[in-house]
Amino acid sequence: MSRAVGIFSGGLDSMLAVELLRRQAVDVLAVTFETPFFGSHRAVESARLLGVPHRVVDITLEHLQVVREPRFGMGRHMNPCMDCHALMFRKAGEIMEAEGFDFLFSGEVLGQRPFSQNIKALEKVARASGFPDRILRPLSALRLPPSGPERSGLVDRNGLLGLKGRSRKPQMELATRWGIMEFPSPAGGCLLTDPAFSARLRDLWERELSWDVRDLKLLSLGRHLRVTPSRKLVVGRNQGENEKLASLATGEDVQIVALDYPGPLVLVPHGGPPELLDQAASVCLRY
Repeated sequence: MSRAVGIFSGGLDSMLAVELLRRQAVDVLAVTFETPFFGSHRAVESARLLGVPHRVVDITLEHLQVVREPRFGMGRHMNPCMDCHALMFRKAGEIMEAEGFDFLFSGEVLGQRPFSQNIKALEKVARASGFPDRILRPLSALRLPPSGPERSGLVDRNGLLGLKGRSRKPQMELATRWGIMEFPSPAGGCLLTDPAFSARLRDLWERELSWDVRDLKLLSLGRHLRVTPSRKLVVGRNQGENEKLASLATGEDVQIVALDYPGPLVLVPHGGPPELLDQAASVCLRY
């Protein structure tokens, strides 16, 4: 029995890739990578539904280097998709080599994303990962040159698929045939593809004198008000955001709320001088 490590987002494509290989008696480990820009919640649930062994790996530090200096450039916003995929394959390859697995795979579909999933992009990602002959894309394998796992007999090429393009109809039909009735929608993955989040990230990196991983997590919450060239306030928009902001606050931060009145929590990241705190108090009362 061959053994494979799969990059597992928890979306339908990655679920189908896992099931396709399991139907060839491949022993699969599904691995989900997480950073402040994309999490693992839906992948954990999808792995549970499939009953597949699953592991979550934090790659924040390595991924930040990729976002700051992408070798293959960005997508429409701050998303270095090709560099990100190469990093994931490289990290999955480390698990493969350390634990005796035979090959790597993903649920990528040729042509589904024009920038990062055309033939040339897939080849570049494979080479950049350091494991070009160990990567299989089972959902589109019949439209790609035979991969190392196919040539070496680890999988049967005749049992793989030839999906291509952005239509979801073939995947939906396959899911129905295989009894995969629950799966997340394709939207809502990486925050770096979101224009508003990307603008906040650029603002943080261009203006803040110092920042940390916690500051990245704040970018998806509340209103961000730039009150000086290098300082800003984060204002909760509802009770849920207030609670999340409070949970992310450190002892260095200042939290401001209005006593005896419902309203926002205003977070002053890393604290500040009295005049900044006065501004924060005014903002709190305004909202």
